[in-house]
Amino acid sequence: QVQLAESGGGSVQAGGSLTLSCAFSGYTANSARMSWFRQAPGKEREGIATIGNFGETTYADSVKGRFTISKDNAKNILYLIMNGLKPEDTAMYYCAADKFGRLRYSNTWANWGQGTQVTVSS
Repeated sequence: QVQLAESGGGSVQAGGSLTLSCAFSGYTANSARMSWFRQAPGKEREGIATIGNFGETTYADSVKGRFTISKDNAKNILYLIMNGLKPEDTAMYYCAADKFGRLRYSNTWANWGQGTQVTVSS
């Protein structure tokens, strides 16, 4: 059974940085695509970054150049390094895993963590 657990959220001022972690278990590190999504109150869940089986990455325009997704296969941890945070980045952040997941479509991801809250103040 695939299990995902996010950590690292918190409150930060605009322009600051945070690193989120997602510890995963239940499958081989390179057998599934992994992503970070976020959801702000009243808004749809948004895919912001994904990493493929061979380390290829894709980012949403809203975070490109500010956020970096990476994965430590030895430790089974997915990371999201967030720099230049803006108030509009305030949301619950989730990691997701699926063999065929697509960043634009949250319903293509079968496995989700419980989320970690990020709050950015101006």
